[in-house]
Amino acid sequence: MHGFLNVPSTWASTAPAHMPIADLESEVLQYWENNDTVRETIEARPPGSTDFTVYDGPPCAIGVPHFGHLLAGYVKDVVPRYQTMRGRYVERRFGWTSHGLPVETEAEKELGIRTKSDVDEIGIERFNDVCRKAIARHTGEWQEYVRRQARWVDFDKDVKTHDLTYMESVLWAFKRLWDQGLVHHGDSVSWYCGQCEAPVSKSEVSGRLDGNDTKRPVPGTTAVVGIPLDGGELLLVETDTPWALPGTAAVAVRPDADYALLESPDGRRHILSHARVDAYRDCAPGRITAVVKGAELVGRPYRPLFDVRGAGQGAHVVIGAHHVDAHQGTGALAVTPCFSERDHAVARSAGITGPRPADSRGRYTDDAPLCAGLSVLDAALPVVTALEERELLLSRRRHTLPRPHCRRCGTTLVEQSLPTWFLGVTRIRERMLELNQEISWRPEHIREGQYGDWVRNARDWNISRNLFWGTPIPVWISDDPAFPRIDVYGSLDELEKDFGVRPGDLHRPFIDTLTRPNPDDPSGRAVMRRVPEVLDNWFETACFPFAQVHYPFERTEWFEQNFPGDFTSEYYPQVRNWFYYLNVVSTALFDRPAFRHCTVLGVVLGDDGQAMSKARGNYLDVNEVFARHGSDALRWYLMSSKLLRAQDVAVSAAGSREALRKVVLPLWNAWRLLTLCGASAPVAGQAPARPRHVLDRYLLATTRAVIPTVTAAMDSHDFAKACTVLRHQADLLGNTWIRFSRARLTAGDSEAIAALRTALELLCRLMAPLLPLVTERIWCGLTGGHTVHAAPWPVEDELPADEDLVPATSRVLHIAATALGALPREELRTGRLVVAARDAAALRPYRALLLELTEAPDVTFTADVSAYGRIRLSVLPHVAGVRLGRATRELVRAARAGQWTRDGSGGVSVAGTRLRDGEYEETVAARVPGAVALPDGSALLFVERPSADPVSMGTRTPS
Repeated sequence: MHGFLNVPSTWASTAPAHMPIADLESEVLQYWENNDTVRETIEARPPGSTDFTVYDGPPCAIGVPHFGHLLAGYVKDVVPRYQTMRGRYVERRFGWTSHGLPVETEAEKELGIRTKSDVDEIGIERFNDVCRKAIARHTGEWQEYVRRQARWVDFDKDVKTHDLTYMESVLWAFKRLWDQGLVHHGDSVSWYCGQCEAPVSKSEVSGRLDGNDTKRPVPGTTAVVGIPLDGGELLLVETDTPWALPGTAAVAVRPDADYALLESPDGRRHILSHARVDAYRDCAPGRITAVVKGAELVGRPYRPLFDVRGAGQGAHVVIGAHHVDAHQGTGALAVTPCFSERDHAVARSAGITGPRPADSRGRYTDDAPLCAGLSVLDAALPVVTALEERELLLSRRRHTLPRPHCRRCGTTLVEQSLPTWFLGVTRIRERMLELNQEISWRPEHIREGQYGDWVRNARDWNISRNLFWGTPIPVWISDDPAFPRIDVYGSLDELEKDFGVRPGDLHRPFIDTLTRPNPDDPSGRAVMRRVPEVLDNWFETACFPFAQVHYPFERTEWFEQNFPGDFTSEYYPQVRNWFYYLNVVSTALFDRPAFRHCTVLGVVLGDDGQAMSKARGNYLDVNEVFARHGSDALRWYLMSSKLLRAQDVAVSAAGSREALRKVVLPLWNAWRLLTLCGASAPVAGQAPARPRHVLDRYLLATTRAVIPTVTAAMDSHDFAKACTVLRHQADLLGNTWIRFSRARLTAGDSEAIAALRTALELLCRLMAPLLPLVTERIWCGLTGGHTVHAAPWPVEDELPADEDLVPATSRVLHIAATALGALPREELRTGRLVVAARDAAALRPYRALLLELTEAPDVTFTADVSAYGRIRLSVLPHVAGVRLGRATRELVRAARAGQWTRDGSGGVSVAGTRLRDGEYEETVAARVPGAVALPDGSALLFVERPSADPVSMGTRTPS
């Protein structure tokens, strides 16, 4: 280990009152950099059985950091800091998603190209070289961003999905899945971007992603078309996608529904659902001449609407399908298997092969002469015009409907039939649901809600992409169908064994040059060639738990001991993306969930309620917030917000400003007071012997009491609760204890100073993961230690137990603060302070303390509240309602009207109904001039003016 440099001497002797927070944080950041504190802290906990693993969802390497990354980065820094203080070894490797369409899009912009044919012209090698360089473009920006937010990660050991070791682990995963029979090849229909010439994952078009809705309104045409049956009738079909009609392979009806045959005055005959006749009178006028079941229509052939090549045997007939709703539309649907996942399944079950008339750019091919060369989405006009000319268009109207768009280029997506490599998710779906019960989700409703629903409806996963920059699908196929053979490779060793060369780069085009004669062809002419596709980058990132350590080729024992991972966190769209894909691969490979705990985050919104974005102009400048309020204040603000409960929150500078004012500065001012008292010389934080002054005992007791609560909150990743408890304790220290102990501190009272030192040192350790910079500055100056982040997490035994003291002392401090703030100061100094409360007997032992705190000449306690005010009783509906049900509402009204009594044993009845403890609360309200009620209504305060008969002043020494 490298030795620490000395802590700056000024840290122990000075605490400037007006030091800019940015300067203070910069000092600490520089101190960490000079001492290599990140590495020192990691190495201070030797790896072994106490490892704690955090999965850092790797951001896209070509993207720039934004507020969403900041939020997730804070969470994934809080957890390692806390676990390190608990004695765990936590690796802090940063990860990058460095493959995939975003990188290719960046390279296309740089090269000024738009299509795959352009890539073929310049060469895949040159194109991928530009991709490789693009991923390093924003590394420096990311490092500064992460450094300034005080997030500790090791960039020297970062993980990139394009690294050779990472890619080899991905090959291993693919081959193992192949060997298990979970990978297969066939046609599928996926969402497809014609501009990017790539399929898009279903998870990327289902709702919100990166804070944006993936669907946008698109104008189009709804058409009612007559399909000419073999008997001359027109079977009515309504469609919102007339552009897809050239791909029609069949027409579907509901077999058990009734269909009406109508004959119009001009002799034309129309067929549609009997339940929908009245809705389509303008399209099918005339009288009903017959009613038949849909099953009677099944099997009837029809004349194709267009001359389209490629339809297989059995096409162009009426088929039965139970998904058809006879009460919607016309009760009949055009089946276009090349443009609809559902239609593809329907056609396949009916044994029908449809045409595939669209190319890789989403344009109609020469197989559909009417629309050849047109984007399929632009084909509606020629289709509708041609149908109108043939008198098959019965109705049309304009519409605007939401359609998914490519989140990278903005192009409207279509569902399109493609040859695809699948991972059979449907075969492991039930097991994924079982393993889901082993995951601790925060918030808990994610388990059966968003995640559970997504898994229950999961389909087989299209894991192949027609791209250039990615991990190659390691499948080699014979180029001669007469000698079929498929070889799948899962390691560099296997490739070297068969091809005689060990690849130093698994990317295209190098991997594509590996060919060999097909061993099954005795003539030696057939050649084994790799399939052209690469793997979906979601598949690559789903391999992160093991690929980051090059498993199973390295660190096998470490991975097997530390899998599943302990913690991960991202915003909620990743529930159906990265979290889902992680668990697909982990279930398939290891029969285990990928992680034990997952905190799901909300989306950071701007002041307009929209996802925060520079493009929208609602972006909060992070660097400006850092400069004004500091990273610690922003971290505290975000960690205490509802964002950590998967709720969207509008984030503003006011939140970090409040955290600075109410949390950071009170902590700093407590330290500053110690330096002003000349008591800042570094001393290891040790609890003093039982202090004599009740306030000192109270400070240590309350500090002790928060330790188990904060520890439990941090263990369960409930950082908002931890922030609430710690903020209350910091307020108690700075605004209550110091307020009433300042005179003793400035007078040099050694016990008061020792109590403050001890409480502040422990509070710094408790707050260190949530305020890493300011606590480091204070703790190092206070103790002379190297770093608070390598210090042990506090335990209760470090402080003496004094639980009975806390409730009563809290009440006395509450009374004193109210008296000083609400009663006339002159009267308080010259008169007798009267405290009227039902628990007066419990307060009497603290009379001397109250005298000291208020500087009143005398204090008296009385349980006779009625002498100064009245008691109000309120029924608590959320508690009483559980037992009393509907009667609770009447009891609430009766209590408000004063219809309640108390019996001799102290029991309370409202309108004749006896209430139990906890079902009601009592407060007091003043009814005489000058009386003041405590804010919580638990007591009344009143000053009695001096009388001629002197009242004993009592002693004013602390109890």
